[in-house]
Amino acid sequence: MPQTKSTKNTRICPVSRKCGGCQLMNMTYEEQLRFKQSKVVKLLSGFHRVNSIIGMEEPFHYRNKVQAAFGRTRGGEIISGVYQSSTHNIVKTDFCLIEDKKADEIILTVRKLVKSFKLTVYDEKNSRGFLRHVLVKRGFTTGEIMVVLVTGTSVFPSKNAFVKELLRLHPDITTIVQNINNKFTSMVLGDKETVLFGKGYIEDILCGCRFRISPKSFYQINPVQTEVLYGKAVEFADLTGKERVIDAYCGIGTIGIVASCGAGEVIGVEVNPDAVRDAKVNAKINEIENISFYCADAGEFMVSMKEQGEKCDVLFMDPPRAGSDKKFLSCAVSLAPEKIVYISCNPETQQRDLYYLTKNGYKVKKIQPVDMFPYTSHVETVVLLSHRRPDTHIDIKLDLSELDVTAAETKATYQEIKNYVLDKHGLKVSSLYISQVKAKCGIIERENYNKGKEGHRLPKCPKEKEEAIMDALKHFNMI
Repeated sequence: MPQTKSTKNTRICPVSRKCGGCQLMNMTYEEQLRFKQSKVVKLLSGFHRVNSIIGMEEPFHYRNKVQAAFGRTRGGEIISGVYQSSTHNIVKTDFCLIEDKKADEIILTVRKLVKSFKLTVYDEKNSRGFLRHVLVKRGFTTGEIMVVLVTGTSVFPSKNAFVKELLRLHPDITTIVQNINNKFTSMVLGDKETVLFGKGYIEDILCGCRFRISPKSFYQINPVQTEVLYGKAVEFADLTGKERVIDAYCGIGTIGIVASCGAGEVIGVEVNPDAVRDAKVNAKINEIENISFYCADAGEFMVSMKEQGEKCDVLFMDPPRAGSDKKFLSCAVSLAPEKIVYISCNPETQQRDLYYLTKNGYKVKKIQPVDMFPYTSHVETVVLLSHRRPDTHIDIKLDLSELDVTAAETKATYQEIKNYVLDKHGLKVSSLYISQVKAKCGIIERENYNKGKEGHRLPKCPKEKEEAIMDALKHFNMI
């Protein structure tokens, strides 16, 4: 069963249907975990048995980053909230069950101050107005809070008075930044920033390491489950202190820095120069000397390493929802690290990428789902792959006809069928039952495999288990 505390879904969101952000609001948390477990099993169990999903003890108010769009209703009321799914219509929101409570309070305060200071809100239709968005980031461990006011113009009427009043009402705010975005775009943040109060960034602690978070930094939105996720990733890597590790798609260096204490050397690669700059600062803050960061395409970087005769023992990869492209995967295969730890926020694209990797020298060894986003349909998975080195295998020629094994029988082992039935249907089935169902489907078994001792009557496979085994045979394309 999924690893979590029992949680009844007794809290109902009044705007869930309009918002569309929490697709599973109609389910209890236990039902959500079963749904996500089933989703991962359906997509990835063909590679290996899927571990039970790790859920949250308290699956509410977990988002450390909250952003709200500002606008007016047809009646002229100033509102803030989230965009309705697939539109730019603002759904007025005063609180959210998955957002940080303090962040929601600050956004409501800003909404009131906009009205009292007689500031305008941005109108996308005519590209006029002052306040477009408010972004709040909070360090759950440090308690530091950043407020980013995204404006359509650099001119900020009554700026000092506004900032002073916001700080009076929320003295725990540690920095306030004005970000100017005057472009017609769906992007929240613009290119220009001005620090109005504090340092212009906050810091938080994750897995025992300290990280600097700027307005544009990518930082996992659920720090509680991120520690679980990264902990599993490092556990799967099984570092001994001698390995050379590559952290692809490294962002601000979180995974690489967390793994550095157990590795010989860590190399972080990222295409975003701002993220690379933050990553270098984070390594310095944590006094880590065995890590270096490069602003480059990770695939091209690995090809360059291969051409120079360089090697890599472990590759951490945490791509965006679209997954990795074939170019990156081919580069990874070319460099041929001993282990690949693949962290994904989209099991559909991860399935596609695993097909490529398993056809090109790798074998899946472990699969661990983690619920990073309760009440949404999203799920994260950590997959460990190991390289099948040619010099560690012995080629043996077998005549299948001599073993009386059919082509269908080689598609999945008995253990794989048992694992699939247990994961999907929650049933334990014996090899005897599998053999009986295979025989019904015309799959020839080895001599005496389906025969009991003389004089002994064999138990017959129950209907429920027969149907579950049939489902497994169809899943593995054996019937």
